[in-house]
Amino acid sequence: MLPTTEFALLRRIATEQATGRAPSLVAAVVRDGKITWSGARGYLDSPSDGSGAGTGAAQRIEPDNDTQYRIGSITKPFIALLVLRLRDEGALELNDPLERHLPGTELGHLTIAQLLSHTSGLTAESPGEWWERSPGTDWPGLASRLDSDSVKLRPGGRFHYSNVGYGTLGELVARHRGTSWLDALRTEILNPLGMHRTSAHPQGRHATGWAVHPFADVVLPEPAHDAGAMAPAGQLWSTVTDLARFVALVGGHTGGILRPDTVAAMREVAAVDSSDAWVAGYGLGFQLVRHQGRVLAGHTGSMPGFLASAMIDPATGTGALAMANTTSGPAILGLVLDLIGLADEHEPALPVPWQPAHVDPALLELTGLWHWGPTPFHVRALPDGWLDLYPASGKGRASRFRPLGQDRWEGLDGYYSGETLRVGRGTDGTPRHLELATFVFTRTPYDPKAPIPGGVDERGWRA
Repeated sequence: MLPTTEFALLRRIATEQATGRAPSLVAAVVRDGKITWSGARGYLDSPSDGSGAGTGAAQRIEPDNDTQYRIGSITKPFIALLVLRLRDEGALELNDPLERHLPGTELGHLTIAQLLSHTSGLTAESPGEWWERSPGTDWPGLASRLDSDSVKLRPGGRFHYSNVGYGTLGELVARHRGTSWLDALRTEILNPLGMHRTSAHPQGRHATGWAVHPFADVVLPEPAHDAGAMAPAGQLWSTVTDLARFVALVGGHTGGILRPDTVAAMREVAAVDSSDAWVAGYGLGFQLVRHQGRVLAGHTGSMPGFLASAMIDPATGTGALAMANTTSGPAILGLVLDLIGLADEHEPALPVPWQPAHVDPALLELTGLWHWGPTPFHVRALPDGWLDLYPASGKGRASRFRPLGQDRWEGLDGYYSGETLRVGRGTDGTPRHLELATFVFTRTPYDPKAPIPGGVDERGWRA
């Protein structure tokens, strides 16, 4: 990036590290699936003799893009990706009750979608000791402590963040794959994406987690136990380089892990975590943030000794991430939002140059003007056999459609999401009308030759 942009980004993270009193902080900006800027402040070494940080003459150890930090709840969207892969394979449906795939619990009536979107009403934390600072138990041990009282709110009624829900989804993945959730994650996501420095425990160069005293510049080491059955809710460690690949995936650079439209569906709002105009929400495994006209997707994370955030604006393709080794202090999410804003303000992304694309010639006869009653719509052919239906006025119901074969397409956006678009043809094979969710679109308004619901007045249009 330009030197002025890089300095503005560096100054922002330097200010956050200093005012938030983080022992160290790393960050990056991601565009087009790649890191376009990264920076670090602070040091990895800390006092071991009680003499205070920075007092010795020895050379300090600075973090870099290959330094591992614990990313906490950013583990959750990785579990969600594994669940959506199972869905796309046909192994489960999101509306399936948990009992169908993980029998023998008191949570069997909750659906997979509710667990993914934190709308199950399930308790936020696991019964027993503070799980983030205690050695974890196995799944039978956790399941035995979950009873009917563990569901605190009406399932499907409202957003209620649940770490237990993702511990449960991790076990669901393990049952389907016949291996641990972590092995499934390595095989299906981490290795294909080249995320070889993301692991359940620190490996090689890593940051130590610290608590910073609120009223003195001293630190205390935090424990980092294995969370056992709760590990799918927050166990992973990662690096700037690896976490940038996650940011790119959320933005649509899926690397073949999932279809881009599946990831886009994960970014759709399933629940809102606010009372009036929503500013925070949740999709199917992704946190959503509404900020200065943007809707960003990704996730935040925290564990004792660590803070992390990774978000992207799918509309501009600009994302950012940040990690710090402190329990509290820096406003990590606010920092990430500011980095995205600074990057787009100083260097707005240029539109991708237009160029001709391969379009199935058979789709051309479907393009152009159609009418829903008297309202004109346009149909545009997209690559890969997709269609785009949108009002000629620019206002109203619009959707893209993915081909299903035999003159059928599935809606992907808005009002028509999940609905089937069908082509009605004349005896000569010419497209005569489109059928969509009981509506009939015709080349001319209310074409009397088409099967218009309710019929068309035989006297036709009149003054």
